[in-house]
Amino acid sequence: MESARIWLAKEEAAGGVEPLPGLIGSSRRMQEVYRLTRQVAGSNASVLLLGETGTGKELVARAIHRLSPRAGGPFIRVNCGALAETLLESELFGHVRGAFTGAIENRTGRFEAAHTGTIFLDEINSTSLHLQVKLLRVLQEQEFERVGDTHTIRVDVRVIAASNRDLLEEVQAGRFREDLYYRLNVIAISLPPLRERREDIPELVYHFLRIYGERNGRVIRYVEPAAMQALQDYDWPGNVRELQNYIERAVLLAPGDVLSVDLLADPLLRRSPLRGGRPVAMNFDALVQELVDRALAEADASFSTEPLYDRIIQRVERELIRQVLQACEGVQVKAAARLGLNRNTLYKKIKQYGLDASSEEPSAGS
Repeated sequence: MESARIWLAKEEAAGGVEPLPGLIGSSRRMQEVYRLTRQVAGSNASVLLLGETGTGKELVARAIHRLSPRAGGPFIRVNCGALAETLLESELFGHVRGAFTGAIENRTGRFEAAHTGTIFLDEINSTSLHLQVKLLRVLQEQEFERVGDTHTIRVDVRVIAASNRDLLEEVQAGRFREDLYYRLNVIAISLPPLRERREDIPELVYHFLRIYGERNGRVIRYVEPAAMQALQDYDWPGNVRELQNYIERAVLLAPGDVLSVDLLADPLLRRSPLRGGRPVAMNFDALVQELVDRALAEADASFSTEPLYDRIIQRVERELIRQVLQACEGVQVKAAARLGLNRNTLYKKIKQYGLDASSEEPSAGS
């Protein structure tokens, strides 16, 4: 009971360390995030948020918007990794009737909808080189055309982008335009993974206990020391989002007002996937199990409307094709043979996923 009071009091006292709405933690790393966020919020500069999945990049983006002079305008979020290139281009810039099959009416894009406000481009590392050219133009000129149209639309939009990969490495690998990288990277804010700020875990645990307790009519007053130790020892590959999911589960399963270590007896929690920052060797079946577990936990925590099948299978397929194409130096004939796919099928999937490969076209008889 005493530990609960200590951490709840510490959370309530966090106002003296300038926390951001929705972000919990008073560690040195988080203090730097708070400082940079408040420092850049008042400007119109582009901001690049870097960090693993589940570290709170969207929360920081929303905080920048709320603290900025654009707070009265819209905040528009786009997950660039959730859509194929053709759909993403229409989503961002809109289209006119007849621009492509299924375009039965004019549609306003997200950039246009974000006029006078902020647009948050999540997973921008997943965009194709073709689309990156159009994004660069919007950043530099604040103008674009809808898909299938010649009329230029001008907008006043602040761009905040996020990536869960090192964009500089993507630039060096030829998967991301260098000029777009530097245009986005006016101000960069790195969000630390939870394993690098373990001192914040008790604060987060009691924060989520209160939230899910109120939502479900439950009260957890005490966390067993062994349970808290287990939570702090785990490396949390899904970061805060994964911790949030586990605490919600514990609140629902707790028979009383104590979070005991028994409530954490889950296979994912028992096997910490990282030890000292290095992955534990796992066979292929175990890796598949881990991938599905992570995807399910992330989907539950984010309340995503994206179909689970698309969320898992299409992302794996895209990455598999990308790596095989890279290994085959972009030669689609070799890549198709390596994948065991018909060449026409591979060509269609390259177009679908917006992958950058050699320009060779499939012959009519292949």
